[in-house]
Amino acid sequence: NSEDARCKCICPPYKDHLGKIYNKNISQKDCDCLHVVEPMPVPGPDVEAYCLRCECKYEERSSVTIKVNNVILLA
Repeated sequence: NSEDARCKCICPPYKDHLGKIYNKNISQKDCDCLHVVEPMPVPGPDVEAYCLRCECKYEERSSVTIKVNNVILLA
């Protein structure tokens, strides 16, 4: 399920740009700043420096397991 997997990039403040968290449903091999951060907040020459500061992680979860646990907790 594409909703159960995502790439999350946490980018700290850079020059005059505020920090931001980016999420995108994307494959694990493409989980990096260049594929996830859209639109790129910095001009071309600063992209590499900006992306080096971002921390990107691939996350997976099972929404079915989460729903079952919620039903058990509410019962």
